[in-house]
Amino acid sequence: MNAPNPTEGDDASHVQRSLHEPEAFAELFRRHASGITRYVTRRLGADAADDVVAETFLTAFRQRGRYDLSRPHARPWLYGIATNLMGRHVRTEVHQLRVLERTGTDPVTASFTDRSDDRVSAAAARRRLAGALATLPRGHRDALLLVAWAGLTYPEVAEALDVRVGTVRSRINRAREKLRGELGGVNPMAIVSEEPVHE
Repeated sequence: MNAPNPTEGDDASHVQRSLHEPEAFAELFRRHASGITRYVTRRLGADAADDVVAETFLTAFRQRGRYDLSRPHARPWLYGIATNLMGRHVRTEVHQLRVLERTGTDPVTASFTDRSDDRVSAAAARRRLAGALATLPRGHRDALLLVAWAGLTYPEVAEALDVRVGTVRSRINRAREKLRGELGGVNPMAIVSEEPVHE
């Protein structure tokens, strides 16, 4: 298999090009901004999302010289930056989860949701889930939602959070266990992953 062409290949090749041609970095924004925007909006709401996403790509651009070019996909790196920046908005996120708990309205999926009985039942379950998510330690919530809402794999979450894969597994298992208890034995991943985020 040939190495990717640096002008049209993987994310790493665009990062590398951007070191000499800064405009090449725009390809990473084009590829990943919409997914990161959906993820941040679900966690913080629309008001904070625009600022966090803009700051994510600005931070990534400034740090591009330190990007590990052996990693072809920049998604975990970008989600890691976004997650770190969201740490400044913990109160906003908990408030957003409490709003979802009260109203059942997810800011990302609300406009696409029909009012069938299944959707009404799912909304009730999401309310309970939102309240339970708000009680999780931040590291556990980050790991769980990077898998469930951002669609990252465990190794990608480990890369994003700069922890070991075993730590990711442990955090997600503990989060699931706590959520299952809060939800009366219901598998939380069946609810939290109900509206998966795809890029």
